[in-house]
Amino acid sequence: QQLRISQVTGCIQSKLSKIRVVRKQIARILTVMTMNAKRAVAEQYKDKKRIPLDLRPKLTRAKRRQLTKVEKGGKTRKQHMKELNRMKCTFVSRFEFIL
Repeated sequence: QQLRISQVTGCIQSKLSKIRVVRKQIARILTVMTMNAKRAVAEQYKDKKRIPLDLRPKLTRAKRRQLTKVEKGGKTRKQHMKELNRMKCTFVSRFEFIL
């Protein structure tokens, strides 16, 4: 705060160059703090079904909306019943009859 006030009032050049260094240091510390906090939250939600949005993979909008592997393999009840009730066609080759 003191550095910012000195910049406004206009003072020695060395103090003005110090402002940039201090701001960068603050940014570095905040980055590390947020990373640690995110890592701690990720540990909490590691084995849970629902995960906070900022911990999910970014991807593209289309890929986020794609069906999952389980959903792709799923069948409707009607499809399932049709497959069960469909007659199994077995084809026998002509050569087996001759022998």
